[in-house]
Amino acid sequence: MNTYGNMLLIAMPIFLALILLELAYELFIKKEKHYLIDGISSLTSGMTNILKATLGLSIVVVSYPWFLSHLSLVTWPQKSFWPYIITFVFMDFSGYWIHRLQHRVNFFWTHHLVHHSSEEFNLPCALRQQISILTNIYSLSFLPLAILGIPHEVLIIVGPIHLFAQFWYHTRHIGRLGFLEHILVTPSHHRVHHAMNDLYMDKNYSQIFIIWDKLFGTFQKEVPHEPCVYGMRRPARTWNPFLINFKHFWLMLTDAWRTRSWKDKLRIWFMPTGWRPADVAQKHPVFTIRHMSELVKYRPAYSAAFQTFALLHLIVTFLLLSFLFWRFGEITQREALTYGIFLLVNIFGFTSLLDKTWYGLAVMLLSCAYAAGSCISAADWYGIGILIPRGHILVCAYYFIAGALSLWFYFTEFRAHTSIHPSTGAASQS
Repeated sequence: MNTYGNMLLIAMPIFLALILLELAYELFIKKEKHYLIDGISSLTSGMTNILKATLGLSIVVVSYPWFLSHLSLVTWPQKSFWPYIITFVFMDFSGYWIHRLQHRVNFFWTHHLVHHSSEEFNLPCALRQQISILTNIYSLSFLPLAILGIPHEVLIIVGPIHLFAQFWYHTRHIGRLGFLEHILVTPSHHRVHHAMNDLYMDKNYSQIFIIWDKLFGTFQKEVPHEPCVYGMRRPARTWNPFLINFKHFWLMLTDAWRTRSWKDKLRIWFMPTGWRPADVAQKHPVFTIRHMSELVKYRPAYSAAFQTFALLHLIVTFLLLSFLFWRFGEITQREALTYGIFLLVNIFGFTSLLDKTWYGLAVMLLSCAYAAGSCISAADWYGIGILIPRGHILVCAYYFIAGALSLWFYFTEFRAHTSIHPSTGAASQS
């Protein structure tokens, strides 16, 4: 497995433990009821991002090693610690500007909106990471590191560390942290960044060191008289991470097709985030929150039985994902790719089922049938017998039951009793 995957094996149990700790604090100390389905959506989004990254499902246009071999002007001693420090600081500096670009330009918002799609603010929402970048376009930001001769191995190590260090501050339950507020990005700073209040919009882009916002005029302090309201001005209204990732891109694509102005067809991609051609915006309006009082959270109603099933399916999916990582070096690349694609398809079906859609049921049934059929035909599940004797029988039985339960819940709870509000997207039981 690649270095990123190996680091994930260490990071995932830590992330899971912190999420459970936050959940326990909310339930037993704050007496708050956590909205389970939102958390499930966040976690499945994290799984899709992990699968895309570890399976290499992207197009490499120009790789960093190529830049390094053609542009390097410096050679570092083999055991020098300076390349790691330089890389970390540079990643944070460039990360600030990339992050700012993602918020300010229509096309680049496509690569980031999934991270802001939750209408909650908690540790699981930190795992809402993109799968919409299909090429390595941001590798151009590493050109200065290549000129400085920073070894590729340093980026491979520092990159995940820099990313994982941004997990902890996605919480409402840690207040201000004294002098650290002047140095690091804290939960208070990042609450501001995730809020869609007018006062807080497009503020606090920094990732580790808050100094960049203060230097470049984008810092905003969290103020008591303006509680943070989380989410997006154009709500996602779905739990499906694939749909969320490409929601904005699809809107821009259809707007570019519909507008009569050739100028607008071209400039829509580079205009400020949210901009639409005037003729299309008038004819095809999109619900947008103008005032915080207009927010109606996406909260379809579910029975306790279905929520129990959804949580169980999330746990099984996570265990099978972990098993894939554990078996990465023992199975062929083709087997790993097949396994990963199965998980991605199953997550698509599962999260679409959470939205109570017919195609969610269809994809869920197809993926469950594939898993059960593979176990029967191969009398195995990617070598699971090494870990659990006759484990393939358990996998087969689970997906057979999961398919049956999906049918049951769809026809007894979803099909006949769900209505969606046309303007807010809120679902309710009738």
